[in-house]
Amino acid sequence: MAECSYCDEGELLAQFGIKICELPMSKLILFKEQSHPGRVIVACKKHVDDITELTAEERAQYTEDINRVAVCIKKVFAPDKVNFGAYGDTMHHLHVHIVPKYKDGYEWGGVFAMNPHEKELSDDEYTEMIEKIKNNL
Repeated sequence: MAECSYCDEGELLAQFGIKICELPMSKLILFKEQSHPGRVIVACKKHVDDITELTAEERAQYTEDINRVAVCIKKVFAPDKVNFGAYGDTMHHLHVHIVPKYKDGYEWGGVFAMNPHEKELSDDEYTEMIEKIKNNL
């Protein structure tokens, strides 16, 4: 298997994300680019290309993990809408972007950019955001 940022959890992951915690069927990653405050990735623990490769039980648990995270993000960040994106053209590991959108915020009314490189936070700000998420999962 080629290097996988979600499986290896090393330098490839550190380029764009910070692992928050593990859930039953996934790893929760804070997306470093925070143009959408609270943006995270729910990466499947199992290295599969897409959701069709999971068993019914795995798929149900993965979907439950995604929902649990979305509920948390809504509670902590109070977005006007939460968008979900599951892309895999270049990253062949099942993962879903959970992207909070705000009516008076970045990219409202449009499709979110994969990584616009607009807003990175300080280490302290990332730590604070991670703690808020962990405390509300």
